[in-house]
Amino acid sequence: MMIYLTNNERLRLMKPIKKTVQTYGMIEKGDRVAIGLSGGKDSSTLLYLLTALQKQLPFPFEIIPITLTLGFEGVDLSPMKEFVSRLGYDLHIQETTIGQVVFDIRKEKNPCSLCANMRRGTLYEYAASLGCNKVALGHHLDDGLETFFMNLLYNGKMGTFQPKTYLDRSNITIIRPLIAIEEEKIIKFVQAKNIPVIHNPCPANKKTKREEVKDLVKGLSIQYPDLRQKFLHGVSHVELQDFWNIDEEKS
Repeated sequence: MMIYLTNNERLRLMKPIKKTVQTYGMIEKGDRVAIGLSGGKDSSTLLYLLTALQKQLPFPFEIIPITLTLGFEGVDLSPMKEFVSRLGYDLHIQETTIGQVVFDIRKEKNPCSLCANMRRGTLYEYAASLGCNKVALGHHLDDGLETFFMNLLYNGKMGTFQPKTYLDRSNITIIRPLIAIEEEKIIKFVQAKNIPVIHNPCPANKKTKREEVKDLVKGLSIQYPDLRQKFLHGVSHVELQDFWNIDEEKS
């Protein structure tokens, strides 16, 4: 599969992803970067764009596509396998029973947190077993903004995930190269490139608190069209003196 980007795609996608990678030092010479593929639009776009980025950075690094099966029936991975193969890779598959544990054994009323923790732990462990020192996740700008509102509305704290995080327990660094890219641009890119998207069979899909917050963000962005870019600027230029930090020792 030939990697081809239009001038518009270079401007709207490659330019911000390259800037993000360089700003936060996400990828270095000799890195072995696992990409966690879910079958969704975001992680597949990440694989495509990082493959293109390999030719632009002045040093070599490896890409290792990884996916986890969650134990749900009727999931056909062949479109993902074909897409990965056309990009020149082998897809590494880790079989799990996470779906059964969360829904059948534990019968979780709020399954997303446990499922996410189990998936992350398994992904990082599998990546390390393949000799990877970094794991790239497909979180984009909308994910960051939604996470900010979820933390504020449901947990009473202000913050979102980091662009780059080192996990000392697994000796893995998590990177999120898409964090400056809006979801709408990824949707258009997937359609333009005919990138396959695998249906999410999770029983909780589209029924989560995140979906509520996603609708909130959509509503706000109608009134404030530059909401996402304002968030991106704000979260990367935090003024700590503007927050009411309580000194625990004096309280």
